[in-house]
Amino acid sequence: MKTRFLQQLNRDVSCVGLGTMVFSSSPRQDAFEMLDAWQEAGGNLLDAAEVYGSEPAIADWFEARGNRDEIVLLDKACIDLNEIAPDGMRRGAAGNLERTRTDYIDIWMLHRDDPSKPMEVIVETANELISLGQIRAWGGSNWTTRRIIEANECAEKRGLVGMIGSSENVSLAVPNVPRWPGVRSLDADDIAWRRETQFPVFSWSAQAGGFFSGQFSPGDRSDGDMVRVYYSDENFAKLERARQLAAEKGVSAIQIALAYLLALDFAVYPLVGPRNMAELRSCIEGEAVQLTPAEASWLSLEQNER
Repeated sequence: MKTRFLQQLNRDVSCVGLGTMVFSSSPRQDAFEMLDAWQEAGGNLLDAAEVYGSEPAIADWFEARGNRDEIVLLDKACIDLNEIAPDGMRRGAAGNLERTRTDYIDIWMLHRDDPSKPMEVIVETANELISLGQIRAWGGSNWTTRRIIEANECAEKRGLVGMIGSSENVSLAVPNVPRWPGVRSLDADDIAWRRETQFPVFSWSAQAGGFFSGQFSPGDRSDGDMVRVYYSDENFAKLERARQLAAEKGVSAIQIALAYLLALDFAVYPLVGPRNMAELRSCIEGEAVQLTPAEASWLSLEQNER
């Protein structure tokens, strides 16, 4: 599996991360089978959060395999905006550590942002957690680019550690509306800044909630959430192109949707959320699919030839 070197962690991180929300309800045997297969394939990035309910399963796997140091754990807290304050951030990190039964979180993110909160306090508290060894790096999930820049400028002025990355949505299918309250998808300006800076984005719903799986068509409106978020002429045009390219390469459209993100010219770490071993294998195989820049532009409807 392809990796990128993250300077702040001083290690290589797999370019695709495994979302763990499904493990909140999976039998431990099934969760372990998927986690083992992910690591065997070369994946070392896991995505968790206090609200996912998956941290105890991850903790059990760490203890059973003795492999904590081999994994890059991205964990999130403070989805409640009232918790974005020193005591709330301390409680959030302590809760992540307690539930994962580990000594540190590799990449710790505030799950939401409250622009009314003073940036100096956020930056200083995150650095306090780093100095205590509870986290090794920090970032924000669903933050605006403006606030990310503000955070890193604030950190630089004080000689502190800035954000290592952020977690917003980037996918071949562009959402019509936010999928959940308070979430963000990157727009053209956000992407231009990331292209210039190569600031990492850990993209949730990287495969658009299964839009490219073959289960959805314009005439089938039975899944109201998918209709609301992803049904558009543009996204169905992208789906058709993904199917065409998949047929040529002997893969599936949903694997093409994953490969598209890995072909972009900025640092995207797609976070995938397979529900079973078959979907996990599809993700592992999709990570290996190579697309040219021309193919990626064609898929996104930026050009009509490839």
